[in-house]
Amino acid sequence: MSETLVAGATTVRRTPWYRSMFAQLLIAVVAGIVVGKFWPWLGMDLKPLGDGFIKLIKMVIAPIVFCTVVLGIAHVGNLKSVGRIGVKALIYFEVVTTFALLFGLLVGNLVKPGAGFSIDAHTLATGADQIAKTTQKAELPHTVDFLLNIIPTSLVSAFAENKLLQVLFVSVLFGLALAKFGENGPPVVLEAIDHVSRILFIVIGWIMRLSPLGAFGAMAFIIGQYGMKTLGTYGKLIACCYGAAVLFILVLAAITRVFAGASLWKFVRYIKNELFVALGTASTEVVLPRIMTKLVDAGCSRATTGLVVPTGYSFNLDGATLYLAICVLFLAQALGVDLSVGEQVTALAALMLTSKGMAGVPGSSFLALSATVSAIGHGSIPVAAVAILLGADRLMDSMRVTVNLLGNCVATLVVAKWEGQLDTERLRLVLDRQPVEPLADPDPMAEPDPMAEPARV
Repeated sequence: MSETLVAGATTVRRTPWYRSMFAQLLIAVVAGIVVGKFWPWLGMDLKPLGDGFIKLIKMVIAPIVFCTVVLGIAHVGNLKSVGRIGVKALIYFEVVTTFALLFGLLVGNLVKPGAGFSIDAHTLATGADQIAKTTQKAELPHTVDFLLNIIPTSLVSAFAENKLLQVLFVSVLFGLALAKFGENGPPVVLEAIDHVSRILFIVIGWIMRLSPLGAFGAMAFIIGQYGMKTLGTYGKLIACCYGAAVLFILVLAAITRVFAGASLWKFVRYIKNELFVALGTASTEVVLPRIMTKLVDAGCSRATTGLVVPTGYSFNLDGATLYLAICVLFLAQALGVDLSVGEQVTALAALMLTSKGMAGVPGSSFLALSATVSAIGHGSIPVAAVAILLGADRLMDSMRVTVNLLGNCVATLVVAKWEGQLDTERLRLVLDRQPVEPLADPDPMAEPDPMAEPARV
């Protein structure tokens, strides 16, 4: 039964716990684990629930990113400002992801997660075939190809193929052109895009109501497919990766406090529903629209949010780079190979390049590891050894998703503060759960949040 709270003339109804999105997600994830463990055949059959939910979200990501970026840039109307945001974001991404790689190598050297596996390299003959099957024979793009692929073959193809960097490229150009066009008067196009974005967010609101169902199906499939026994087999590696993730999140908390003047823990509480959806579905893309909206409502400018968040999905994969660095050492240790400092530096340089082209490529972690092993050139570590990780890779998704998502949020807060486009007072009030005034420049996606907890007075 709902409870009515009265404070002065304000009456607020507290939503029953079973209608809370957080409670629904928690129940769904636990139920998925139970089904996957005791009825694995049923858990594997539930995979379409998770896949369908992710496809529904991806269906509207490109147009929402387009609307957000265009509106943000059109209001800024300054090419130099947009350029500064982009450059500062890329500098931040490179510094933090490089630190994540170094941190992963440090943890891998200290913990030695592969020690004791004693795997014979001669037994890995079929590993290459397994990797090819998992990655669907895809390849990571070379650096030049990766940069050239940011330019779409046509305006339509960027949206049709749902490639975020291409959509971002088109959006920036369109937003700048719209800002230039608007110097002679407010264009009708801007108002039309504003209305379209509001409609799209209503659609997102409907889809997000299905998030517990999607999380249930995805979790049931993961446990049903890979089983709980994998936790024991790869226990040391899993513990090492998750422990490193916790320590790295502490680093992100320090960055948030020093450079944005905010508490990461309060921010986690603020986005807890989105974080839980990402964890349940093992995908950060499904919460991209909601995360962008919450960052704007917390005081980040739309221009900064629209540029930094989608770019970070390709350039700021902190969780993935942390995992890859640890796995390189895991493979070497499992095969009884002691990598020299020079070989580890080579691995670091290779991962700095391969990690940038991972987004959207099937089995990208295996491809990045394969390329890194080849770059090291150590004869005792065959590329086929990467297949050792097939049983544990999917269980690392929660770690990668958490760190990737928080890393991109922190990047947005830091760049916004760096560029003077962060309302720090609004951020403080929002994170403290205090009432705030509606935005003077309303967010086009700011419809009632179906995932938000009710206000308490």
